Amino acid sequence: MARIVSPERDQLDKLRQPMTQGEKRVFEFFDTHLDEAWEIYIQPHLNGLRPDFVLLNPNVGIAVYEVKDWDLNAMSYSMGTDQNGHPNLMAIKDGKEFSIQYENPIDKINLYKQELFNIYCPRLQQGAGFAVITSGVIFPFADDDQLRCLFGDSYKFYRMDQYPQYSPLVGTHALESNNLNEVFPEGARGSSRLMSEDLAKDLRNWLVEPEFSKTQRQPIELDINQRSFVTTRTSSGYRRIRGAAGSGKSLILAARAAELLGQGKKVLVVTFNITLLHYLMDVAVRWPQSNGKTRSGITWLNFHSWCKRVCFEAGYDEEYRDLSKQYSLPDLLNIAIPSLAEKATISPKRVEIEKYDAVLVDEGQDFLPQWWGALRKICKPGGEMVLVADATQDIYETAKSWTDEAMTGAGFSGSWAELEVSYRLPRALMEKASDFAIQFLPQETMNLPKGNQLSLELENCNLRWVHTEEASASEVCFEEILKMSIAEGAEPSAFTDITFLCDSKNIGSLVVKLLNDKKINVINTYHPDDQECRRQKVGFYMGDARIKATTLHSFKGWESKALVLYVGRSVNQKSMALLYTGLTRLKRSVEGSSLTVVSSANELIDYGRSWPSFQQITL
Repeated sequence: MARIVSPERDQLDKLRQPMTQGEKRVFEFFDTHLDEAWEIYIQPHLNGLRPDFVLLNPNVGIAVYEVKDWDLNAMSYSMGTDQNGHPNLMAIKDGKEFSIQYENPIDKINLYKQELFNIYCPRLQQGAGFAVITSGVIFPFADDDQLRCLFGDSYKFYRMDQYPQYSPLVGTHALESNNLNEVFPEGARGSSRLMSEDLAKDLRNWLVEPEFSKTQRQPIELDINQRSFVTTRTSSGYRRIRGAAGSGKSLILAARAAELLGQGKKVLVVTFNITLLHYLMDVAVRWPQSNGKTRSGITWLNFHSWCKRVCFEAGYDEEYRDLSKQYSLPDLLNIAIPSLAEKATISPKRVEIEKYDAVLVDEGQDFLPQWWGALRKICKPGGEMVLVADATQDIYETAKSWTDEAMTGAGFSGSWAELEVSYRLPRALMEKASDFAIQFLPQETMNLPKGNQLSLELENCNLRWVHTEEASASEVCFEEILKMSIAEGAEPSAFTDITFLCDSKNIGSLVVKLLNDKKINVINTYHPDDQECRRQKVGFYMGDARIKATTLHSFKGWESKALVLYVGRSVNQKSMALLYTGLTRLKRSVEGSSLTVVSSANELIDYGRSWPSFQQITL
């Protein structure tokens, strides 16, 4: 049988974090000398850790390796001890001695081994189960004897010297001599009574490459209509695009930004949602004309951050600070701050405000016409203004402000450019999302997703609805997350592909705690302090090697192949639009996609019963 390699061999030269020469050499060694039953995982997302290699054989065991391309002659290295008696790796360069203990690979492989045993393979036999796991370090360009001398104290500290076959430390000689017994002593085994396919399944969900990482290596695919919006502009420079969920609005906007950057234009991309910026940046870099400079070459800001920036740059910083003393929060955000920002662009006290060749606004239904008016002031004469929107996802109830009169006053003429086909949503979910919109959302703002009539592909899409009381919601959500990670009969799904969404920071924090108690790391945005929560949102991105957890608001515009979504007991028109937005965040995938809704809303029970899988749970 063919060996499992993740990412696949033809993708190894395209990794976002390229393999070093030493890592390439080690991969070739393992690929050449190991039996094909050994699976090779390169730079796996391991619950926040990123070892260089993990090897897995369901009949034999597990190995984790750290690879270092160090030249031990480039600096003078030595091993000391810190005040607690812990080994402390030291180096001397240009006559200065300093600690590089944070780079000590022996500490890393000890951590990997402990976590593999305690977290990722919880069914391993206590004590003896450690024999299943090899944790090694390879220095492809260093002398073997020199390595053993340098790191001997670290090995003794962790008692690795007592079982050297499970903790190999090897250099260039072992690789050049093609000595598998020295590089990986357990690699020649044929079986182990301590290892099983069930144990391998426990680990694979942590090792397989996340969907996000695969997508990042692929150029953006657009149909003829979508591509025309990316490569052309209107005669006036003003364009408004609307489309249903999954129709590619954000793809078009991000690609257009990258296209303009490639033309030497100065571009500003604006959103209301802070976390959406990361998604747009990750999309833009996939457009070939960007030349890989989209993160530094394009200005990416959420609207209120832009307002603050122009107020401070223009010399209105004191006035900005005083606003919070004069207005309620809604009026502050909706009227006062945007008005001051617009004033700053027209009459700066300090410096002229930076202007752009193009200003592109995503999720335009979240904006008020006045905000758009302020942004128009910083678009250069003859420049370009683009607005994309979906009024069905009107979670802030602002879409109704965009009347025909407001649109004309905003510089638009003619009708909207339309995107009719939804490429993101699996067909089964598209039907359920449309049913939801028809039952619960205002008809006048509805824009339902339509499938691609030419697509005949079969999709594996698991849709599940669970009703439970609010008191037990966090426990049920936690269990559903674990179920999704080990779905029977499904292809292995990376733990880090799973995203948990809810509209309650309290419930969200409880779910995160339950996951953390199981040693499952989570990147989340549920901090009770608003300032710290904002910091969490700025640092929230899909490439993080942990499970994702955030609010429904913060995930608007994003997508994931594996979602668990919680709906609270109290529902109203605004929360219905928010739930619709959450439902439509699911992304189709060739490996299959999954969406589980956990609901405490009695109003939604009948709708939930229409899903392929429905369960009512009372704890």
